[in-house]
Amino acid sequence: MGRTRPKNKAASKATASPVSPQNGPSVTSLLEKAQSLIVQCDYELAQRFIRRVLEQEPANAEAKEMLGVALLEMGEIEEARQAFMSLLPPNPNAPSPPPPSAHLYLAQLNDGDPRLALQHFQAAIDILSVQLKGKERATDESGKNDEVELRSTIVRAFVGQVENWMDPSYDLCFEPDADKTCENLLQQALQVDPNNPEALQTFASVRMSQQRPDDAKDCLEKAWTAWKDLDLDDPRLPPIPTRLSLVRLFLELSLYTPALLVLQGVMAVDDQEVEAWYLEGWCFFLMSEQAQENGGTLDELTWQELAKDSRDCLETCKVLHTNQEHPDTPLLEHVSELITKLDSLGIAPSPMDGGEDEGEDGWEDDEGSIESDEDVEMR
Repeated sequence: MGRTRPKNKAASKATASPVSPQNGPSVTSLLEKAQSLIVQCDYELAQRFIRRVLEQEPANAEAKEMLGVALLEMGEIEEARQAFMSLLPPNPNAPSPPPPSAHLYLAQLNDGDPRLALQHFQAAIDILSVQLKGKERATDESGKNDEVELRSTIVRAFVGQVENWMDPSYDLCFEPDADKTCENLLQQALQVDPNNPEALQTFASVRMSQQRPDDAKDCLEKAWTAWKDLDLDDPRLPPIPTRLSLVRLFLELSLYTPALLVLQGVMAVDDQEVEAWYLEGWCFFLMSEQAQENGGTLDELTWQELAKDSRDCLETCKVLHTNQEHPDTPLLEHVSELITKLDSLGIAPSPMDGGEDEGEDGWEDDEGSIESDEDVEMR
C-alpha cells in the first residue's frame, strides 16, 4: 500500500484492519453514500464515491451495478453498457450467478437488437426463477416481501419480451408466430403472478392488436379491480407510469369514467405530472366529441362544458411541459393540435381567477381513495 514498515505489532494490526486505506470510510459507507446520491439524482458525485469503492475492491458487484446506473442516467450509454457487461461471463471477475438486474438493464440497452434483448430478458427470468424457489419456502415477513418483489420483477421481464415482439419497428412482429409467442409469454407471466396489473394490461394490448376489444376490456377490468379501491399511499398500487398506460388503454376503448378516476388518483399524488394532464385533456376532448354525436350531452354535461374542461387541462399540460423542459415532443405536438381544434370550435381557456368552480365536476374524493364511494362499472 506504499506505507513504511510498521514500528510495532500494534501498528501492524492497525494497518491490517478491514478499514479502507488511510483509515477512510468503509466500503459499506461509501456504497450507502453513493446510493443516497443516486436517489437524489446527483449522479456525478455518486460516481466519485463508487470509483473509490472500485479502487479498493475492483470486483465489487454492487459498485459496478451502481456505476452502470449512474452512467446510464447521465446519458453515457456505451460506458453504462460496459459496466453492466462486466458483471456477466466471460468476465473473470463476474459473480456467479450474475445479478439478474444486469441482464435487465442490458435488455433495455440493446434495443437495436431485439433478439439479444430477448436473450437478456430470458437470462434474468431464469436467475430470478431460481431465487423465487428459495423464497417460496420463507415464512417470515421479509421473505414474503422478497417473494412479492421477485414475482413482480419476473413479470416485468416477460412483459419486456412481449413489448419487443409487438414493437412495429422490429421484424419480430411480422413473424407468423408472433401473436402466439406473446400469448405464451403472458400466460407464463400470469402463472407467476395471476393478478399482476402490468401483465393484464399488456394482455389487453395484445387483444386489441388482434381486434378483440371485448377480451381487452375484460383484461383491463381485472387489472383495475385488483387495486382500484386501495388508498393512494398503499404500496401495492402500481407505479404511475403503469397507471397512465392503463388510462391510454381505457381511452382507446372509450372507457372514459374509469380513465378519469385513475387520473384523479395520479394527480392526487403528483399534480405536476405532464402526461396525466395531457391524458385528462384528451379524455375530455373525446367525451366532448361523443357528446356532439349523442345530441349535445354526455352524462348530463354539454359538449361545450366538456370541451372547456379539455382546453383547461391541455393549457395546464402545455405550461408544465415548457417549465419542466419535458422531452416528449410528440405529446406537446398533439396538445397543440387539440388546442387548435378547440379554438376552431370557439372554446377558449378559462380565466385564471382562482378556480371558484373547482370541484363541481364531481371528481373530488374526501377519503383519499382512488375511487369514489359508489362503485364505478366499466361500460
